Amino acid sequence: MKVTSKGQVTIPQKVREELGIHPAETEIDFVRDSKGKWYIKKSGSRKESRFRTARKAVQPTMSTDELLALTRS
Repeated sequence: MKVTSKGQVTIPQKVREELGIHPAETEIDFVRDSKGKWYIKKSGSRKESRFRTARKAVQPTMSTDELLALTRS
């Protein structure tokens, strides 16, 4: 895995799925154990995006205005 000049790496999709890491929603921590090894740990706090939250609340009978109101609240 390569590190970009900005210090970024791409977490493989399988790892993201297994850890439940979602772009722009999930915080991760870097943890060092007693032997000096580093690990990536999903942080306890997760702010869900307003769109993901709205998607869970959508009903098939909602109007466009009702759908838009969900994303704006």
